[in-house]
Amino acid sequence: MKVDGAWGGSDVVAQARHLEQEGYDGLWASEAGHDPFLPLLLAAEHTERLEVGTAVAVAFARSPMQLAYTAHDLQSYSGGRFLLGLGSQVRPHVERRYSMPWSRPAARMREYVTALRAIWSAWNDGTKLDFRGDFYTHTLMPPFFTPAPVPSGPPRILVAAVGEAMTTVAGATADGLLPHAFTTARYLREVTLPAVERGLRSAGKTRDDFCVSHLLLTATGRTEEELAHAVAETRRQIAFYGSTPSYRGVLDLHGWGELGTELTSLSRDGRWEVMGALIDDEVLNAFAVVAEPDRLAAEIHRRYGALVDRISFYTAYETDDELWTPVVKELRTIPHHR
Repeated sequence: MKVDGAWGGSDVVAQARHLEQEGYDGLWASEAGHDPFLPLLLAAEHTERLEVGTAVAVAFARSPMQLAYTAHDLQSYSGGRFLLGLGSQVRPHVERRYSMPWSRPAARMREYVTALRAIWSAWNDGTKLDFRGDFYTHTLMPPFFTPAPVPSGPPRILVAAVGEAMTTVAGATADGLLPHAFTTARYLREVTLPAVERGLRSAGKTRDDFCVSHLLLTATGRTEEELAHAVAETRRQIAFYGSTPSYRGVLDLHGWGELGTELTSLSRDGRWEVMGALIDDEVLNAFAVVAEPDRLAAEIHRRYGALVDRISFYTAYETDDELWTPVVKELRTIPHHR
């Protein structure tokens, strides 16, 4: 199982060097309060082995052509170590924050990824650019605007998904899947991976051609006080995600649909401070791995070793790098059988 780190907004050069030294496989940057691409350029420049990727960049905030240039350049600058993680975001953000069109997100993502591949094929293989879809059209590529091919080929694409339709699109069009952190092992097993398989079969691919990279909610601490704080913050994060109607399917699978309804109502009233108390131990342990540091690697492997190919730790609380070093080393020595 590969283990990745997530950029937290601090000195990306120092963090990238530390992750590479400690044996991590990759570094992800998200599009939250920062541009997800700029820190990865620095991370790639100051490392030799570490993969760098977006988890995620908002696809629908950009045209495929714009994103194709950015990803092509990062793939070139990194020597083939760039991973393009794409997400659709939800309708209010796309329309009201980015002022971009929203419609049929799964169909749009399918076409978006296909458009990227058509553009990269024009640059890397000399194919005539003639992409015509329902959402995007790319038919003009003069030599002056054509970048040099990347020796390693185009970057791998991973698509973020929760629902079955988007997950199937990921299997059919992408090289990997980024399940949302608001995902349980049961949901992965019963809903996510079967949808991936349907997508793979439709495209004539196999699971060996595909990577599942999971951002894993984790609560740990060296002392009882640290662990209690980690658990409290993780409950709040689960409650926040649980209030999003788009993620309701995960709760419904477990029979917790009423919890989702209550969380949504509280969020609309701005009552964020009381939502975490609704996340009981059963819900907490379904969404997060809760364990002391010396038991964490074994518990992660027990629950997710047969389901995912790589993980990164998602903590809703502050922690220090030294806590994770032995966990990473242990995870990378456990034989991975999918």
